[in-house]
Amino acid sequence: MQNEQELSPKELEKQVKILIRENKFVEKKLLVSEEKLLISEEQKSSLEEKNKFLEFQLAQMKRMLFGAKRERFISNTTVDQLTLPFEVTETIPEQTVETEQIAYTREKARKSNHPGRLDFPAHIPVEEIIIEPEQSTQGLVCIGQEITKELDYVPPRLFARHFIRNKYALPNGEGIIIGKLPSRPIEKGIAGAGLLSNILVEKFVDHLPIYRQIERFKREDIKLPASTIDSWITQTADLVKPLYDQLKQLVLEQGYIQADETPVKVLDKDKKGTTHQGYHWVYNAPLQNAVFYDYRHGRGREGPAELLKNFKGYLQTDGYSVYDWFSKQPGITHVGCMAHARRYFEKALDYDKEKAGQVLHKIQTVYAIERKAREENMSAAQRKELRLDESLPLMNELGKLIALFQKTAVPKSPMGIALEYTSKRWDILLNYLYDGSLEIDNNWVENAIRPNALGRKNYLFAGSHEGAKRAAMFYSFFGTCKKNNVNPYQWLKKVLQMIPDYPANKLTDLLPQNLLLSPEI
Repeated sequence: MQNEQELSPKELEKQVKILIRENKFVEKKLLVSEEKLLISEEQKSSLEEKNKFLEFQLAQMKRMLFGAKRERFISNTTVDQLTLPFEVTETIPEQTVETEQIAYTREKARKSNHPGRLDFPAHIPVEEIIIEPEQSTQGLVCIGQEITKELDYVPPRLFARHFIRNKYALPNGEGIIIGKLPSRPIEKGIAGAGLLSNILVEKFVDHLPIYRQIERFKREDIKLPASTIDSWITQTADLVKPLYDQLKQLVLEQGYIQADETPVKVLDKDKKGTTHQGYHWVYNAPLQNAVFYDYRHGRGREGPAELLKNFKGYLQTDGYSVYDWFSKQPGITHVGCMAHARRYFEKALDYDKEKAGQVLHKIQTVYAIERKAREENMSAAQRKELRLDESLPLMNELGKLIALFQKTAVPKSPMGIALEYTSKRWDILLNYLYDGSLEIDNNWVENAIRPNALGRKNYLFAGSHEGAKRAAMFYSFFGTCKKNNVNPYQWLKKVLQMIPDYPANKLTDLLPQNLLLSPEI
């Protein structure tokens, strides 16, 4: 090659252009190589995630195939997060499919003798009507009475109560004295405790919207504007808010609560022509027979995470993914709901009757053990012992069956979905075995939600977010009344009469499960 000093300017320019082209080509190859490297890294990451998921599935299947050991279920003496250890060996034995004939039997309904007429409660008033024979009874001796009972009804009546306070002048012009007006639920308001209680019970227990109640008042020639009744409800809610806070504290202090959520439509001034989808989160404390409703704007994790930030103990839920976060929190043991798992297999019966039927038969047998414990009124310790003796072996058999069926199930089929749902939650479904106080499913909290579902069919939506919060308050009170067989009208009336002057540090005495009521109220 000629020296650069011997090259002409044109040749030098040509040589420079060649070098520039070569440099661009090298840069392009380097860029392609970098892109290939990046793709390889992404593929590696994807394969690692898939491998991680497959390892998780394999671990779940091993747990279910080999089952849990009875002696590993020890008493819960710590608040730390509990995990169920499973015995897993290195080699998986050859599995053989066992088949069994599924047959459902039930007792034939027996015809029982008529129990007789309904006996009336002792507290209802009795009107006696004496009927004498048409013939003369003069000189005859009465040898007995034939009593025929009839239950009748007089519609509730409105009445006015006048507080008349005499005023007296003191001597020598020293002023006047007058009797003290008793405390009332709404100061300077015309509504008494009985009327307020009736309005709230009809709305939140009997699901009668306010506009229908207004029509009933009109039949009594009483015209009450909707704005007036809304104001009464707001002021009553403000009065009992401290009691609602006490109920919340009581529920969250329990070591075992069940949780679920239900939608409620809410009018929102920021959403013209439509409603906001809010949610009532419901917490049931089975050991205290108490229910607590908490209104939140959405269905995200933020609501329950804030409410349960200090909770320690057993939290039982359905399979909603938001609750999975609580499984990882220290001090919380997440308990699953067998009823939800069972529903998926019931849906799969039409798709695969044989396999779904086998699973349902196992679940039915487990529930029969729960029924036995209830019928024999077993203590928590006795129920735990019964479960470890009888339910645990059945659950291990059920786990093996599910793992076996999952090997050949079509993932998106009804059976595949049922198997996937159950296998992913197998650990938390077994957690009810830890303590005899725990329930096998979440049905109690679902029962507490039903009044809410009935109510929204009638009044369709809450008037505001504050209105939805007030609804949560009264659903909490009346749901707790129902659990404790307390008359909601009598309870609320007595509370409204007492709470204005009641000591703040003794408010728990007024909760439905604590307040002693008299039938005459």
